[in-house]
Amino acid sequence: MVGSLSEAQIDNLLISQNVGRIACCSKGKPYIVPITYSFDGEHIYGQTREGMKLDILRENPVVCFEVDTMTDMFNWQSVVIWGKFEELEGGIAIRARDYLFERVMTLMTSIHVHPHEHEAAESPDDSNRVKPVMYRIKIEEKTGRFEKR
Repeated sequence: MVGSLSEAQIDNLLISQNVGRIACCSKGKPYIVPITYSFDGEHIYGQTREGMKLDILRENPVVCFEVDTMTDMFNWQSVVIWGKFEELEGGIAIRARDYLFERVMTLMTSIHVHPHEHEAAESPDDSNRVKPVMYRIKIEEKTGRFEKR
């Protein structure tokens, strides 16, 4: 059976996953990349660094976002979101970062999680450190489909 997901099923899928794909477009050329994200019921939150994706999002904030889960070819769910990219600063960026890290901590394996598995590294000078950019996607429309056998 193939069908549409309810609003609750869409939200449950978005909450249950940590990796999705963000699609954006510049000068008629589409660009899609996987991102680690968190979902708060109204927004998709992410973090990035300066680069092609951020350049495109700043130029054209209209995005599409996709998340899926697949057991096999006949049992899957997929959600597609359309929305607008918003770069975050100040207190809202700090809260977004904390929320994102809280949600994806299970995916992290770093010196902070497993210090005994890594050699000590010198801390980079803050002036040379690449600053992350926090952002969110303001959801304007979302839809979901599934197949189950």
